[in-house]
Amino acid sequence: MSTDQQTGDLPGGTRSGPYASAVRWMENLSETQYAYLLLTPALLLLGVVAFWPLLSTFRLSLFADSFGQASVGNFVGLGNYVAILTGERTALLPSPFLPQALTVNAMFNSAIAVTLVFTIISVSIETVIGFAQALILDKDFRGRRWVRVAIILPWAIPIVVQGMIFYLMFQPNIGFLVGTPEAPALLNSLGLLSYTPLANAQDATMIVIVADVWKTTAFMALLILAGMQSIDRSLFDVAKVAGASPWQRFKYITLPIILPTVMVAMLFRTIQAMRIYGLIETVAGCTTVPSLSCLVVTTFSNRMLGSSATVAFITAAVIGVVVSVYIVGYARGDVA
Repeated sequence: MSTDQQTGDLPGGTRSGPYASAVRWMENLSETQYAYLLLTPALLLLGVVAFWPLLSTFRLSLFADSFGQASVGNFVGLGNYVAILTGERTALLPSPFLPQALTVNAMFNSAIAVTLVFTIISVSIETVIGFAQALILDKDFRGRRWVRVAIILPWAIPIVVQGMIFYLMFQPNIGFLVGTPEAPALLNSLGLLSYTPLANAQDATMIVIVADVWKTTAFMALLILAGMQSIDRSLFDVAKVAGASPWQRFKYITLPIILPTVMVAMLFRTIQAMRIYGLIETVAGCTTVPSLSCLVVTTFSNRMLGSSATVAFITAAVIGVVVSVYIVGYARGDVA
């Protein structure tokens, strides 16, 4: 038997066998197909880690609640979704899922309304302030290192510690921002807060928003600053020579280049904001400021497993819709 026959080579030096066929198949792939091939292991791992729990949650949501027991009840299909979205189960839930009326009080007692209000307001304020901080930190000035430390410091504080700080700040009699009935603080005298703001849904929601902005603005600033650092500085030099004003340099150079980074930063913050739980629980409690995550945790603690899984899956679906909107907007921005 010849050496070529032993190694499986064909005449002309061409190899045969499964391995050789796989190599030739990969060599004929396009760059895009080869990139997807390299991403396949990561996608499979993502499917196991992320999508399998999501499917398990959906399966659990198809069963009725078994109150007081660590098990599910009978199979009800989409009955839990219908009961929650139509308000039939509101009396059994710790807080309403949807607003019961088009009033301010009803909106701040609804889990999904509070979550959306918190997300929209906090992410918008954090983006504006973070952008301004990034513009400042992008400049060369004396003491810039210490300014960066001061901006990042709130972000490094644990959520529990942050929550206790704001909890004590707005406590009656001991909180310097609330004061006492005999000597109301400035915010009381201006009518911005009640004497017991952490027991009022509207005031407590605004306090949680302020606490979140104080902590997480640094995250937005760092992401946006990273994008600004990647801008070619020669573009600004050319613009200066051409007589462009600072506003024109910002409008036609900085903003278009940094906009994709801003959208990615807003995407990350939106996902985090829609899952808020720890800050609410430590500042005011889920009974005062309901959110989707609060509703999931509370119903699960009450052994309402079907309802808890239903709200969790609806929350994941809402986040998925928001992420899709960001992705579509990002793609349109790239095309433009």
